[in-house]
Amino acid sequence: MTEILDRQRARDIRVDTSSAGRRIGDAFAHITPNWFATVMGTGIVATSAISVAGQLQTVQVLATAIWLLAVVLLVLVSVAFAAHWLRHPVHARHYAMDPVMVQFYGAIPMALLTVGAGTITVGSSTLGSETAVTVDAVLWSVGTLTGLGTAIGVPYLMMTRHHRRTDLVALPAWLMPVVPPMVSATTGALLVDHVPAGQWRLGFLALCYMLFGLSLFLGIFTLTLIYGRLLRGGVPTGSAAPTIWITLGVIGQSVTAANSLAAHADNALAGRTGQHVIGMGLIDVGVCYGLAATGLGAGMFVLATAVTVHNVRRSMPFALTWWSFTFPIGTCVTGLAALGTALQSTMFRGAAVVLFAVLLVVWALVFARTVAAVLGGRLPAAA
Repeated sequence: MTEILDRQRARDIRVDTSSAGRRIGDAFAHITPNWFATVMGTGIVATSAISVAGQLQTVQVLATAIWLLAVVLLVLVSVAFAAHWLRHPVHARHYAMDPVMVQFYGAIPMALLTVGAGTITVGSSTLGSETAVTVDAVLWSVGTLTGLGTAIGVPYLMMTRHHRRTDLVALPAWLMPVVPPMVSATTGALLVDHVPAGQWRLGFLALCYMLFGLSLFLGIFTLTLIYGRLLRGGVPTGSAAPTIWITLGVIGQSVTAANSLAAHADNALAGRTGQHVIGMGLIDVGVCYGLAATGLGAGMFVLATAVTVHNVRRSMPFALTWWSFTFPIGTCVTGLAALGTALQSTMFRGAAVVLFAVLLVVWALVFARTVAAVLGGRLPAAA
C-alpha cells in the first residue's frame, strides 16, 4: 500500500511551488484516522479520573488539565485530517479503501464523544453547566451519527468491496467501527436528565439502549471472529501487538453503559405505571450484566497483558498502535466505577482506583513517546 501511495505522491503535492510548501504539504500526507486515538486515549483519562475520585480537588484539577489537552488535540487532529484530505486526496482515498485502515474511521466519532463526555463531567466548572450541556449535545449528535455510519458502513464496505480478498483475517481493529454506538449509549446517559421530561426523555433513553444493543451484538459477533482467528492464526506481533487491547474496549464500555443508563432510567420513567419496578429492573440487569462482563473483561485483561509481555520480550517498536493501551483500559476503569456505584461496593471502587493509576502511567508513557516521535520526525509516517 505504501508503494502505491508513494507513486502518487508527486501528483498530490505538485501544487506546492516552493520547498517549504512541499515540506508543509508532506506533513499532512499520512494523517490517518488512527490519529484520533490520541484524542480518545487522552479524553478517557479525564473522565476516568472523575469517575473514581471526582470529589477530590486535586483530581478535578488534573482531570480539567487533561480534558483541555484532549480538546486541543481534537482541534489539531481534525484540522490536520481535513488538510490530509484536501492536500493529499489520493493518499486519503487509498487509506479509506484499505481494509485495515478503514477500521480506524471509528476513532473519529469516539474522539468526539469522549471529548463531549469530558465537557459535561469535567468542563462544567470552566464553561458553566448550560454551555457544557450544549457543547456535549452537539458533539454527541455528530459523534452518534458518524458512529452509526462506521458501524454500518464499514461492515458494508467489507462485504461488498473487500470480501474477495483472500489475505483478510479478523483483526482486533475490526471492533473499532462497531464500538462507537456503545460510546454513544454511555455518554448519552449524561444527557438523559437534560432532555425535556416526558416522551422526549423516555425516547432518548430508549434510543441509548438501542445503541447499546446494536454495538453489543455487533461486538459479540466480531469478538467471536477475532478470538477464533487468534486461536488458529496466533496473536498480533511487532507494532500491531498492542491492538489486542482493543478487545477490552467494548467490554468495559458496555459495563459502563448498562449501569450508567440504569442509574438515569428512573427520571426518564417518571410518572409512568410501574416506574420504580422498571427502574429497579434495569438496575438489576445492569449489575448482573456488569458482573458477568467484568469476568470476561478480567480474563481478556490477563490475556492481553500476557500477549504484550510476550511481544515486549521480542520486539514491539513504538507506533500509534500503542494508543490501543489507553482507551480500552479507561473503559474498564469507568465500568468498574459504575459497577461499584450500583453495588455500593468498595471492592469494585478500589479496583477502579488501582486500574486508573495504571491508566495514568500508561497514558503518560504513550503520550511522551508520541510527542518524541513527532518532534523527531518519525511521525506522521506512512501506514
